[in-house]
Amino acid sequence: MNPYKPRVKAPDPAIVDKTRRTLFDAGVDSVCESSACPNKAECYERGTATFMILGRVCTRACRFCNVETGRGSPPDPSEPQRLARAVESLGLRYIVITSVDRDDLKDFGASHFIASVQELRRLIPELEIELLTPDFGADCRILEEITSCGAYKLAHNIETVERLSPIVRPQSGYERSLEVLGFYSKHFSGAVKSSLMVGLGESEAELERTMADLLEAGVRELTVGQYLQPSPRHLPVERYYPEGFFEDLEKKGYEMGFSAVKAGVLVRSSYYADSY
Repeated sequence: MNPYKPRVKAPDPAIVDKTRRTLFDAGVDSVCESSACPNKAECYERGTATFMILGRVCTRACRFCNVETGRGSPPDPSEPQRLARAVESLGLRYIVITSVDRDDLKDFGASHFIASVQELRRLIPELEIELLTPDFGADCRILEEITSCGAYKLAHNIETVERLSPIVRPQSGYERSLEVLGFYSKHFSGAVKSSLMVGLGESEAELERTMADLLEAGVRELTVGQYLQPSPRHLPVERYYPEGFFEDLEKKGYEMGFSAVKAGVLVRSSYYADSY
C-alpha cells in the first residue's frame, strides 16, 4: 500500500482548461497531461510545461515506465511548428522538451529535437528551453549537434543506481548514460542535469555512489523523487521513503557539490525546472 497522501496545490480550473484546449487544438503532447502529473497546475501557473515529441510509442521497455512500447510512426515534420504555436499561445517562459526513445530512427530522433528548438527560437526568442533527451546511442556526432542546437539546459536521466540499471532499464545502460552526461558537460556551455528515482531496492550507499558518479561526469543539477508503481505489471515499490529522507538527501547533494538539488516524494525530473 502506498502510505503517502501528499498535498498538492489545488489547480486553477481556468488555467488548466486553457492549457488543455490549446494543447488539444495544436495536436501537441504534454507530459504534464499524459502522465497526470500532480504538479502540473503549479507549473502552469509558473509559466512552465513539459512537452513530449516524436509520438507516444517508445522502442524501449523500461520496467518503471507506463509509455507504450513498439515501433512508432515516422516523425511529423509539422510538429515543431505546432509546438511553437502552442507555447506562444500559452505565453510560457520556460519549457522542457523530452521524447520517447526512437531507436528505429537513424539519428534516434535528434533532428526533430533540433528542429523544435530552432522553430521555438524563431518564434519566441526569449524562451528558455531545456532538453531532456534520450541517450541517442551515445553517438558523439549526434550529441555534438544537440549541444550546439541553442538549448538553455541539457538533461538526461540516469534513473537508478548501477546495480539495478539492467533490471529497471534493460535496453539502456548506466555507463552509457554517464557517457552522454559527460559529453554534454564537456561540450555544452549551459547547465547539465540528471534525475534519480528511489524506492526500487537501492541502498543509501548506492545512491551516494551514483550521485558521486554524476558529479564526476559533470552533472551539477539533480532531482530525486519517489518511484510509484504505474500498474501491477511494472516493478514493485521496494521502499517508501519518508519526507525527512529527501530533505537529508537534498542537503547531502549540496554538500557533495551539486549547484541545485530538488528532492521529494512527488519531485520529478522537470519539477521547478525554471528555478535553478
